[in-house]
Amino acid sequence: MTSSGKFIAYYRVSTDKQGKSGLGLEAQRAAVTTYLNGGKWKIISEFTEVESGRRSDRPQLDAALKAARLHRAAIVVSKVDRLTRSVAFLSKLLEANVDVRFADLPQIEGPTGRFMLQQMASVAELEAGMISARTKAALARSTKNLGGPRRRKSDGRLVEITSDIQASGVEALRERADERAAELAPTIQELQAGGAKSLRAIAEGLNEAGIPTARRGKWSAVQVQRVLDRI
Repeated sequence: MTSSGKFIAYYRVSTDKQGKSGLGLEAQRAAVTTYLNGGKWKIISEFTEVESGRRSDRPQLDAALKAARLHRAAIVVSKVDRLTRSVAFLSKLLEANVDVRFADLPQIEGPTGRFMLQQMASVAELEAGMISARTKAALARSTKNLGGPRRRKSDGRLVEITSDIQASGVEALRERADERAAELAPTIQELQAGGAKSLRAIAEGLNEAGIPTARRGKWSAVQVQRVLDRI
């Protein structure tokens, strides 16, 4: 496979002995490298977990998911069982809304890959994903309208009537913006502590760190101010 873009590599070993010796890690790194197989790609961070596959409290995986959301990058692992054999935990991973790639299942990628993971998780998870997809499609259609239906108030003013879907869409966008601001807060605080006092300086720091905006663009002072307002 030829890949492009940014990736977060996640490795897992089951024992402290394996973690200290590196046993198993090199094989996982080799599998990931083979999967990426050329292309304009870059592994920007690596996280190694020393945990039992039956446990779901994975601090390094949580850190990897956080880094993936921050950098808008995909997580790549060598094998499905490097993450979990637990249906419940795989469902939790899906809910993180992060692109995850598996070297042993290259077909799991993009919308088709997400569908396959939902099948693996359970029929219930699949249904939840389908509901989410229908909602997003409805929101996409609603945003194409220049405006919703309107009614005239007693004082003569025209007021737009917002449908339930439009209202829920606005709320969903607001929640995503708040979540993104929370993800960016620690990085912005580090930049400020390092001397970036102005909005422009913070924007430059975010751009230099390779952290994209919500629309995967470059940061400006205005965009930084919007994030600070939410923080």
